[in-house]
Amino acid sequence: MKLIDTHTHLYLEAFDEDRDEVIQKAIAKGVNRFYLPAIDSSYSSRMHALKKKYPDHIQLMMGLHPTHVKENYQEELQHVSEQLADHEFAAVGEIGIDLFWDKTFLAQQQEAFDLQIQWAKRNDIPIIIHCREAFDEVFEVLEGHRSASLSGIFHCFSGTKEQAERAIDLNLKLGIGGIVTFKNGKLDQFINQISLKNLVLETDSPYLSPVPFRGKRNQSDYLIYILQKLASLYQINEAEVAEITTNNAISVFKH
Repeated sequence: MKLIDTHTHLYLEAFDEDRDEVIQKAIAKGVNRFYLPAIDSSYSSRMHALKKKYPDHIQLMMGLHPTHVKENYQEELQHVSEQLADHEFAAVGEIGIDLFWDKTFLAQQQEAFDLQIQWAKRNDIPIIIHCREAFDEVFEVLEGHRSASLSGIFHCFSGTKEQAERAIDLNLKLGIGGIVTFKNGKLDQFINQISLKNLVLETDSPYLSPVPFRGKRNQSDYLIYILQKLASLYQINEAEVAEITTNNAISVFKH
């Protein structure tokens, strides 16, 4: 089986002790491509270094994470703009709105989200959306960009069936990660009513480890536990889930 981890922060400090081992372990389990979302300018050099080391396996995204939209957000957006001009990226992300930690910069988050969607459309690449306790606010911005040129992934989807259908109607795939294995995650109650053609797999490592590793560091080889859960929920074999979701990811990233 060939699998794609559509969202993993392999460049973070959590992997400084065993990064190569983690990557090789995932490749051995069939996860042969990794898409790395950006957070802010402080990680750009780490991201580029990792892609240089694993050019056949790693693809980079560029964007300003909503929780890092602070007083200096315009400087950070300038960095994103320059990076998009100077390098080739698979997507603009992760971008969006997060009202879980702090509502202080909501207006700036909305502005940054809107602007970065414009950049993605201009570059003809998808967006990777971060949304936490902000579905209404995220959809408000997205509706303003509804068009054939809007595409991407609703990363770490944790909403309702209705919100899932609304995202799909906007030409977005749903990023399914460890939450689908959680007893209180609620995704398992309806996700099999959504066609598999609308789903991609992700870990969001080092965060959100699936059961049975919940609470521990997540890593890309744990993608198989998400795959197993989906196969159980859809009552089809794992190979079929792998093939469909991998093809979905390829269609989003266009390579």
